[in-house]
Amino acid sequence: MKFVAVVDYGMGNLRSVVKALEHVAPADTRVRLVEGADDILEADRVVFPGQGAARDCMAALRDRKLIPVLTEVATTRPFLGICMGLQVLMDRSDENGGTDCLGLIAGGVRRFEDHQVDAQGQRLKIPHMGWNQVHQARAHPLWEGIDQDSRFYFVHSYHVVPSSYQIVAGTTQYGLPFASALAQDHIFAIQCHPEKSAAPGLTLLKNFMHWTGGV
Repeated sequence: MKFVAVVDYGMGNLRSVVKALEHVAPADTRVRLVEGADDILEADRVVFPGQGAARDCMAALRDRKLIPVLTEVATTRPFLGICMGLQVLMDRSDENGGTDCLGLIAGGVRRFEDHQVDAQGQRLKIPHMGWNQVHQARAHPLWEGIDQDSRFYFVHSYHVVPSSYQIVAGTTQYGLPFASALAQDHIFAIQCHPEKSAAPGLTLLKNFMHWTGGV
């Protein structure tokens, strides 16, 4: 029996993530919400969700002594970051005056500008909340069966700015184009919430269940 770990470090209600993964899991795969390092290390693949502030997220990971564990599993097996689980993979976030993050992906996290406007000149609200398109910047196994520019559900005030465009797997427009999905080796991380994104989100999660890492 294969095992998918959903990492619970106290940053949000993760039941919807677990339920969505269970819905698409193969018969030989079980999904568990886990807190401990040993349970995470036993997993065949790892899902790292989260919401809230980067500083609080990093503090929770340090308190639970999960930073070395996440570093190991993100480089050795399929690893899916969701929302804050994308942002804290970067080197540093501008949130709260600056927060050092996990440093697994080179780059930073920036806040949307308050004066951003859409194509019609209307001021955009921060946070970016609701449905928006994800443009697939390059082919990846997790995009299989998902139409180009499909709509996913977002809730965030900050966005990632990777050092290299080569790892950008998806982009989204919100006043400016921003990287909404990154892919690097065993890591695929996305800013939106696939568990709340209807058919495209479930397809992405299903693809993750069969992905072996890489492109």
